[in-house]
Amino acid sequence: MKIVLFVSLLVMFSFIFLKFYKYKKALKKNKDITFNKGNLYEWMDLTKKERFNLSKNDSNSYFKKRKSLLNEIRKEYQNISKNDKKSL
Repeated sequence: MKIVLFVSLLVMFSFIFLKFYKYKKALKKNKDITFNKGNLYEWMDLTKKERFNLSKNDSNSYFKKRKSLLNEIRKEYQNISKNDKKSL
């Protein structure tokens, strides 16, 4: 009887531990740290792989912003050139 109780407690404890570990790991992945003077120590506490992934995400978001801005500029230029042709 004691063995069954002990085994059941051990299984429950391991289940809870694994859930907590998985949750903690998921929280660690969702860190959004931008590199600046104020958080240099936070940035250096990250592993090399985490720093690489964060910088890669930053560069991808910067690239997307530039691309959308460039598309807006092109559209405005087309509208301006169409208006100039109509006025002539």
